[in-house]
Order: sequence, then C-alpha cells, then structure tokens
Amino acid sequence: MKNFNQDVMNPITEDDIANYLSNTPDFFERHAQLLGQVQLTSPHGNRAVSLQERQAEMLREKIKALEHRIMDMVRHGTENGVTADRLQRWTRALLTTRDPRRLPTEIAAQLQDLFLVPQAVIKVWDCDSAYQGEPYTQSVSDDVKTLVTSLTAPYCGLNSGFEAANWLAEPQAAVSIALIPLRDSAESPAFGLLVLASPDAQRYNAEMGTDFLERIAELASSALSRLRS
Repeated sequence: MKNFNQDVMNPITEDDIANYLSNTPDFFERHAQLLGQVQLTSPHGNRAVSLQERQAEMLREKIKALEHRIMDMVRHGTENGVTADRLQRWTRALLTTRDPRRLPTEIAAQLQDLFLVPQAVIKVWDCDSAYQGEPYTQSVSDDVKTLVTSLTAPYCGLNSGFEAANWLAEPQAAVSIALIPLRDSAESPAFGLLVLASPDAQRYNAEMGTDFLERIAELASSALSRLRS
C-alpha cells in the first residue's frame, strides 16, 4: 500500500513533471484539449497565448537566431576571402622584389597599403655586411634584440612606451601596437622586428588572435633570409 506520509515528505516537483512529459510523448495525444486550454505569457506584450502559440514563437525565435548565425558565417567567410586575397597579393610582391636591399621597405609598405595599416616599420640585424649601411639595420639596441627574442608570439596591445615605437614616422600616434618577431624558426633567436601601429586603441589588443600575424612573420622571415650572412 502506498505510504501517504512518504508522499507528503517527497512532493512532486517541477522536474518530476518535466521528466514525465519528456518521457511520455503521447500524453498530449490523450489529452489534446490541454493544448488549447493551457495559457502561457508571451514574451511579446505580456499577453496570454496558448501552448501551440508559445511553441510557434519559440520556433520563430530559434529560426531567427539561426539566420543571424548564418549571416555571421557568410560575413566571416567574405572577410576571410578578402584577407586571403590580400595576403596572396602581399606574398606575390615579396616574390617579385628582385633587389634584396628593397625587401624590408617593401614588406612594410605593402602591409600598409593592402591591409590598411596606419604605420609599419621593420628593422633587421645580423645581416650580411653588404647591407649593414641600410636604414633598416640602424638604431637597434641590445635591449630591443633581447625583448624581441623573448617573444614567443606577436605582442598586441597598448603602446606602453616601447623603444621600437620610436622607429615609426609618428611615434606619438602609435596608441596600439603589434610587435612581430622575425626568426628562422621557432627555436631560433630573432633577427628582426616588424612593428605595426594604429591610433585606434582596439586595433591591436591582447584579446585578438595572432595566427594571421604569425603567418605574416613566417613569410617575411623567409623573404628576409636573402639578407642574412
């Protein structure tokens, strides 16, 4: 015989009801009248709606959310396509630069032009003696070399007075900055630094991904190997 006291101590909960309805799909087939009798509050205007109407609203909301996700995917796909095209054009410019002496300047100039970077500059060291007099080999302190070698990934964030920012044409306009080390391999010490800067504090920030910048670094490093001794 069912224990009445036990029922009082363990009343039916909302979870029990929800589990019962989830596991009894034919409940509303046997009690179809409830579909029209149950009144719920609509999130639109606080009016009472039937269970079927509320389900329809939920479906419409899910469809709208899916549409937004699809639109985001299309937008990101378009942006990625544009970025890939620009990267290809930048790489082609490096490959078609015949004079190695022009490579550092070409790397920075093409990045500014193709990727709409407000300021870009590049410095290299440990070059062949034939290039030691070039401007891009000058004014690189040991502190900068040590800092760049210590970077395992590009630094993106606010310009907190980095010495390398003084290489830019307008250091005072470098609010956010990306410091991209150039090296032969992940284990090698850096032999150069690519600096990107913007007056927009959010253009280069600590939350952004660096995969694209790392690809830029690999391509630039490979191209600049022609300057190495």
